[in-house]
Amino acid sequence: MRKGFYGVMGISLLLGALLTCGTAQEASAGVDVGVSINLGPPPIVVAEPPVVVPIPRSQVYFVPEVEFDVFFHNGYWWSPRGDRWYRSRAYKGPWRIVERRYVPAPVIRVPGDYRSVYGRERHIPYGQWKKDRARHERGERRHKRGHEREEHRGGGERGEHGRGR
Repeated sequence: MRKGFYGVMGISLLLGALLTCGTAQEASAGVDVGVSINLGPPPIVVAEPPVVVPIPRSQVYFVPEVEFDVFFHNGYWWSPRGDRWYRSRAYKGPWRIVERRYVPAPVIRVPGDYRSVYGRERHIPYGQWKKDRARHERGERRHKRGHEREEHRGGGERGEHGRGR
């Protein structure tokens, strides 16, 4: 009888040990510490000089070859991501978060279906667009300076503060 008792006890201890090891393995496998920090949408990456497409009558351009919205207006690149807006001086960044109230109205007013509506407009390679844009802006500055000179000459009229020429 003692032999049977020790046999049953041995088997019980062996089963208990195996169950304990299995539970310990499950417990160690079940302990999973995950830290999730929500940093918002993925970063804005426009790796190559982008092709741009003008949105007529708006002075806004968009980048058709990326799957998210990227616009150019008035010297800045703009991109809405979720409920945030990002802005950068260069297409490749660095991008900074901007409050919506600082996003120019022409950019905000771009229609949601702009890709299908304006996608057939002229696609302009970045280098050509940058050169044309720089030439256009230089011409505007020259025109403004020339216009200012005309105003300052006065053409026989009284100048500023009521003084004559």
